Amino acid sequence: MPSPLPRTTAAVEDYLERIRELIQKKGYARVVDIAAELKISQASVTTMVQRLDAEGLVKYEKYRGMVLTGAGEEVARRIAHRHELLTSFLRQLGLDETVISRDVEGMEHHVSPETFRAIESLSNYLEKNPEVVAKIRPSGTTA
Repeated sequence: MPSPLPRTTAAVEDYLERIRELIQKKGYARVVDIAAELKISQASVTTMVQRLDAEGLVKYEKYRGMVLTGAGEEVARRIAHRHELLTSFLRQLGLDETVISRDVEGMEHHVSPETFRAIESLSNYLEKNPEVVAKIRPSGTTA
């Protein structure tokens, strides 16, 4: 039986999500890159990365960068899936991209697993039934 994933905060999830994105995009993640992505100081990033290392979510080497551990990758993958699904769902509803971006950043960390599964089921249903989507969209929006 796999060990349960550690409980994480929204901040931890944001860091893991950014680290994963940087590794996928550039092949590596460094403190300076994360600071630029999150628009915060390198000192703040270093403090958090050291915490993530202590919690077993990343393997960090000063001046060299970091990689996600298995547990860190799993948390990052989970939050990326939540982000993608919520973005897709709100697009189905015809919301503006600016609204979607802002709302997803808050929702992805605070929706319970049960609610997330319900949104996923509803999103799948709406994808298979576009006529329902057409009836519930705000006027003037299209897919």
